[in-house]
Amino acid sequence: MVVAASVVVAVGTVTGMMSALDDRGRSDEAGPPEVTRSPSLESLPAVPSPSPSVTASPPPTSAAATPKRKAGPTPSPTGTEPERKQQPTVVSARLYRHPESQVLEWVRDNSGDPRHAVIQSRIAAQPAAVWFADFTPDTITARVRAVTSGGSASGRVPVVVPYAIPDRDCGGHSQGGAPDLDAYDAWIDRFAAGLGSGDVIVILEPDSVAQTECLSAGERADRFASLARAGRVLKEANPKARVYYDAGHSGWNAPGKQAEWLRQAGAASTASSDGVFSNVSNFHATADEIAYDRQVLDALGGPASLGAVIDTSRNGAGAPADGEWCDPAGRKLGRAPTLATGEARIDAYLWVKLPGESDGCKGQPGTFTASYAYDLAR
Repeated sequence: MVVAASVVVAVGTVTGMMSALDDRGRSDEAGPPEVTRSPSLESLPAVPSPSPSVTASPPPTSAAATPKRKAGPTPSPTGTEPERKQQPTVVSARLYRHPESQVLEWVRDNSGDPRHAVIQSRIAAQPAAVWFADFTPDTITARVRAVTSGGSASGRVPVVVPYAIPDRDCGGHSQGGAPDLDAYDAWIDRFAAGLGSGDVIVILEPDSVAQTECLSAGERADRFASLARAGRVLKEANPKARVYYDAGHSGWNAPGKQAEWLRQAGAASTASSDGVFSNVSNFHATADEIAYDRQVLDALGGPASLGAVIDTSRNGAGAPADGEWCDPAGRKLGRAPTLATGEARIDAYLWVKLPGESDGCKGQPGTFTASYAYDLAR
């Protein structure tokens, strides 16, 4: 069975709007391609019509998460058409764009590059998630606080991604994380201490629920117990924190199976959860994800207040028919990040995976690759 997994590299891993590691990676490109001018830009897709059915510490490095996703099963026969409607860009004034990221660094350092205007306006200007993928207990509180305090000071909502669960990615490209669940629990405690008291969205451990086939039944139960604890700790530390759990994506597990695992991980309880997230670092069309997430939420049970958030950063052309997951050709930016989706039970469209950070085929895994970003944006 093919699955999706978040890609994190051991050195210089970065993603979201900044790196959660101490060293930031650079694009491996030798130089820009021959481009004489920037193409005319279509505006980013906006909100769809309703569907039918800090203390002085180093800035948090944009964490590793360039979730790299392996191919999902064959796309479903309905709802997979690319999103063709182009509408004016809509970016919620309430989502926070952290001032440090690989793409912003590239924009600052490459003002003369012919791709600069496209990448700056279509990617760098958008708010995106900040990943924390390195197991560094001593610094995690200050680095999370640097992001959340920035959001509070600007009156906007940051999106943070803790990504340090043991055995993450089943030992694949994104292997790493805490050495064991006891260490992870302690790390989450310190992560939660940095959340502050303002609004914040937490994307809790991509792939941690959907990708558990590699674990024994006992190991899976232990992980789910730790995730349920993590949600409670995060919400107790900051009652305004909105915590979302991993629902995979519409081309992966069946909604009923995913919901059962989510229930075991605490996602049905408002003490630990505000709902689920899907499509992180993948390409499935927004309409597919809306339908899938609603099915998962229905099967999950729990209060009607539980909702879903969808990663729309690279799904503007839908998922490749062949299921390719590694920097597939022909993809494009999806709907702009917003907290106003106009869709029942869909709380937000977010850019969790920052467009242009490679899955490992068009550049080094987790590093910003300008040629890839330009292809997605133009």
